[in-house]
Amino acid sequence: MKPQAIVLLSGGQDSTTSLFWAKKKFKKIIAISFDYGQRHSIELSSAKKIAKLAGVMHRIFKINEYEQIKNTALVDKNISLYKKDKINKNLPSTFVPGRNILFLTIAASYAYTCGIRDIVIGVSQVDYSGYPDCRKKFIKAMERALSYGMEFKFKIHTPLINKSKKEIVLLAKKLGILNFMKWTHTCYKGISPGCGKCAACVLRAKGFKEAGMNDPQFT
Repeated sequence: MKPQAIVLLSGGQDSTTSLFWAKKKFKKIIAISFDYGQRHSIELSSAKKIAKLAGVMHRIFKINEYEQIKNTALVDKNISLYKKDKINKNLPSTFVPGRNILFLTIAASYAYTCGIRDIVIGVSQVDYSGYPDCRKKFIKAMERALSYGMEFKFKIHTPLINKSKKEIVLLAKKLGILNFMKWTHTCYKGISPGCGKCAACVLRAKGFKEAGMNDPQFT
């Protein structure tokens, strides 16, 4: 096993699965979450709960910039969750521009101060909302940029990058953490167990249905 890793933990299904994947690969895990003014800030409570259940150190970083920009439905409640992005009509209004760029930069900066080279993020380029910062080529570009920019060789691990929601559910089952999904939060509206209508809820339901399993959050 490798010594240490930083895991980006939103409190959702994918990041939770990635966290427990990382626990199998690394001796010590530090989970980090971000409070960026998201309307579904309830996910941070889920992140705290999941980190406690996993027995890992957990830190939350406060980011104020997006509260000032307010160009996304995930921050501005006046923007519908069901419309297209105002700038790029190929993207949903829930796209937060530069979010994973910022998250990975902060994660790498913190990792640098801890002498940690491995970072884990639960992005997928299969079943997702079309966000460009969830693609493999973006991750590789960030890995290079962060390594060059800090003269410190980073490795960004993406255990879910080529997995569908169904496959992510099956991986959670294989890791023996399916019951932990009860404590995760997915809904963009911040409703627990979920509104069932937003893109995040729809994708989650799709994964459990195709895997032939019941979602623990409804039990």
